[in-house]
Amino acid sequence: MSAPTVGPDVRAEQETHADAVASLADPWVTIVWNDPVNLMTYVTYVFESYFGYPPARARTLMLQVHREGRAVVSTGPRERMEVDVQAMHGFGLWATMRRSSEGDA
Repeated sequence: MSAPTVGPDVRAEQETHADAVASLADPWVTIVWNDPVNLMTYVTYVFESYFGYPPARARTLMLQVHREGRAVVSTGPRERMEVDVQAMHGFGLWATMRRSSEGDA
């Protein structure tokens, strides 16, 4: 009796599952960067209106952007961070995304 073999479809499914598990273990982040254009009150407004942050949290994040040059404003799966980055661009803010493990933020 021969040992069962694993076909390419099963291997691809296993790799996809492993990628999904790794993605959950290493979420993505949206980073908003300081810019010379937007007022601090506007940035606070964006954080409150889009993310639903309370005023104190929105102000803290805005001050971090202003003083440190950037702030992580959301964390989650890649697809959600892509939506958040596009939304920040829609508000006129500079934003990028990356894996949470890629650096200090």
